[in-house]
Amino acid sequence: MRNEEHTVIIGAGPCGLACALELKENGINPLIIEKENIVNTIYRFPTHQTFFSTSENLEIGGIPFTTPNSKPVRNEALAYYREVVKRRRLRVNTFERAVHFEKCGDFYELKTEKNGQTKHYLAKYIIVATGYYDQPNYLHIPGENLPKVFHYFKEAHPFYNTNVVVIGGRNSAVDTSLELVKAGANVTVLYRGKEYSKSIKPWILPQFDSYIQKGIIQMEFNAHVTKITEDKVYYHVAGEEKSLENDFVFAMIGYRPNVDFLANVGINVDRKTGKPEINEETFETNLENVYVAGVIISGFNGNETFIENGRFHGIYIAQSILAKEQAYE
Repeated sequence: MRNEEHTVIIGAGPCGLACALELKENGINPLIIEKENIVNTIYRFPTHQTFFSTSENLEIGGIPFTTPNSKPVRNEALAYYREVVKRRRLRVNTFERAVHFEKCGDFYELKTEKNGQTKHYLAKYIIVATGYYDQPNYLHIPGENLPKVFHYFKEAHPFYNTNVVVIGGRNSAVDTSLELVKAGANVTVLYRGKEYSKSIKPWILPQFDSYIQKGIIQMEFNAHVTKITEDKVYYHVAGEEKSLENDFVFAMIGYRPNVDFLANVGINVDRKTGKPEINEETFETNLENVYVAGVIISGFNGNETFIENGRFHGIYIAQSILAKEQAYE
């Protein structure tokens, strides 16, 4: 049995939800397919994460995001987006994974999986808004899959009085290191760069640098990690082999979009940049009636598109779909 839908949106992050709101405002009630829960990227943020932006810059669908703080925190954002879905009665199928879709006459047939069951949908339009935070970058070294190695940081308390190695030198690594130190962990940062990354948020760099200078956090630049074992991390600096005893490792080296999913359905993807081929005015891909929205349009460069600008993609996508519908009449 195939369920017929006018438009299916893959991904219930803020940009996917913004697309749904824009379509619903124009008389189209899309179905959203989400492999986890709504705004799963934000859910994966550290428990006490504070956003870089003001709440106004995170608003979607014209629904006010009020907070007493100058910048909202993670839990406030989760509550806001839940309220948006509830208030606007968006249709979201959570914990259902989009597997593949392909052309079927004038429609696309979408295959999904939920609880071991396969479902099929027919949709005239598909919008892919799958983000990038669900897929961490990997080092591809022995020991990376050990239970003591993490690619996401949630909360520092469990690591009190333990020896922790943080791999990476950008914002997620710096934030993780600072939180771990505050909770009483002994932290060493291994970064392959030769100096501080220019992408580090300017308001946290002074504190991080102060901790380095005072020896509160140990840091090695030009450090290339080669192997992780149950009790050590092995790396080399300028050809010299070194090792560190540790209890836990946080490999905070960034995240990447699921470009394989895009390529497998026939969307042209630049393998070097990870960017899908799109019409920059409508966000339609090389596949007719298939659009992309949100950070996934930026490929491997996660510093181009954020909630702040990706939330507007739905406006142009909705305009394109409405224009096509009028042309069909």
